[in-house]
Amino acid sequence: MKKWLSLFVICLLLLAAGSAFAADKIVVRVAHTIAPDSHYNKGLEHLGQLLSEASNGQMELQIFHSAQLGSERDAIEGVSMGTLEMTLISSAPLANFTNAFLVFDLPFIIQDRQKAYEYMDGPEGKKILDSVLSKGMVALGIWENGFRMLTNSKRPVAVPEDLNGLKIRLMENPIHVGTFKTLGAYPVPMPFGELFTALQQGTVDGQENPLIIISTSKFAEVQKYLSLTGHFYAPAILLINKDFWEKKLTDEQRKIFTEAELKARKWEREYSMENEKKLVESLKAQGMEITEPDKAKFFEAVQPVYKEFEEKVGKEAIQKLIDAQK
Repeated sequence: MKKWLSLFVICLLLLAAGSAFAADKIVVRVAHTIAPDSHYNKGLEHLGQLLSEASNGQMELQIFHSAQLGSERDAIEGVSMGTLEMTLISSAPLANFTNAFLVFDLPFIIQDRQKAYEYMDGPEGKKILDSVLSKGMVALGIWENGFRMLTNSKRPVAVPEDLNGLKIRLMENPIHVGTFKTLGAYPVPMPFGELFTALQQGTVDGQENPLIIISTSKFAEVQKYLSLTGHFYAPAILLINKDFWEKKLTDEQRKIFTEAELKARKWEREYSMENEKKLVESLKAQGMEITEPDKAKFFEAVQPVYKEFEEKVGKEAIQKLIDAQK
């Protein structure tokens, strides 16, 4: 009888321990606005796998893709307020929360991606990331989105004059809007989730995004012309709620998260760059007409944008990013 009683007590203890173990499981919801086969989603899946392995299953990433939880601005506000744990977003919408990321939005400022990575991952990048702390967020790292290319349904774009009168969807970012106004287009800020329908219905003539987003979003179905402008480089920022980071996670869990994020960031960048090499031919095979524009003429045409935003971005910040690539 004593033997059976002992076994019963042990079973109860094991069940209690198991329940406590399950209760301590950390679930992190992360939202983004693009497709499930995108570089964002693949990178976040890799991060989730790393977290699960390093924590013995006690840390779980739940990914919400395709704007399931709203626009990028919605996601940023959710993370800031604590209604969402984490998001991976392009840097441009952060202009509504901090000016620090604006330096990346200047047209053609990124020329050498590898040297730009060193800048982003170094002390200057850390200063930029820390600018969101006062907004209730921690920026864990700068991931890859890619150089933004231009598509439209009207005509090939080879020189700045070809943009005259075209209605181009943009993100809500003052430098992006200012750039396309300077180039003679009509900028139309719009959430990404509304873009495909707007292109399909002709509400806008074109849009600009990295090649991988143009591909995974099936824009070749509603856009004829692709111009390889590379006019903006688009970093992606991984944001997590500050209270969640500091109060919900233990020191050991933050260490696991930091190490996993660093590995996932590197993996996602490499994945994105490798895909880019194949995408032009893939989009061409889908019927898009590819144009390689005269970038020197575009760069000359957007110089007024640098003057217009120099004070807001900071002359020193601009020069540091330029110098980092020499």
